[in-house]
Amino acid sequence: MSLTVVVADDQSLVRLGLRTILENEPDITVVGEAEDGVVAYELVRRLQPDVVLMDVRMPVLDGIAGTRRIVQSGASTRVLVLTTFDLDSYVYEALKAGASGFLLKDMPRNELLHAVRMAAAGESPLAPSVTRRLITRFLDQPVPGAPVQDPRVRRLSDRETEVLRLVARGLSNAEIAEELVVSPATVKTHVASMLHKLDVHARLQATLIAYETGLVRR
Repeated sequence: MSLTVVVADDQSLVRLGLRTILENEPDITVVGEAEDGVVAYELVRRLQPDVVLMDVRMPVLDGIAGTRRIVQSGASTRVLVLTTFDLDSYVYEALKAGASGFLLKDMPRNELLHAVRMAAAGESPLAPSVTRRLITRFLDQPVPGAPVQDPRVRRLSDRETEVLRLVARGLSNAEIAEELVVSPATVKTHVASMLHKLDVHARLQATLIAYETGLVRR
C-alpha cells in the first residue's frame, strides 16, 4: 500500500521537483498539489493523505497557519514544514502549530525521503541544524529553582513519563524499545497515550513540554 503525500508550495517548479523525487519511489504516491495553505487544507480534508510537505511562505494562508488548520481539524495527516529558512521564529511557530517535523529544502534527496517515511510512521524528523538550536535554546535558559508545573504532565503514568523523557532526547520508537527492553508495538502504544494525555498532535510538541517543564534538561 502506497504512502500518500500532498505537496504544498506556491512555486510550481518546486512542486514539480518534489513530486518527481517522491514518485520515483515505489512506496510513495503524490495525490495532490497546493499553491497555498487553504488549498492544502481542502486537499487534506478530501484526500486524507499520510503526509503533507508544507512550505512556510505562501500567499492566502501561509504554511504555519495551514498546519494549524489541518491539526485543529483532527486529521491524522502528518505535516512536514519544508522551507529554505531555518529561523527560530519559523521553527517554534511551526512546532506549536502541530507540525510533525521541520525540514530544509537543501537537504539531500535520501534524507527527504527518509523524513517522509518517518513522519508517516509517527516519528518526528527534524533537520539536524534545527535540532541543535532547539535544544540549545532550552539549555541556555537559566535553570529555575523548581520545574514549571504543567497539569498535563501530571496526567502521565510513570512509564509514560519515562517515554516522554526518551522522546525528548530524540530517540525513535525502536531505540526507546531497546532502552526499555520492550517491543516497538508497546512503545508505540505508550507514545500514543502520552501524546493524548498531553493534548498534542506530534512528538515535537511533547518535546517542547518536556523542556519547558524541566522534565528534561540535557
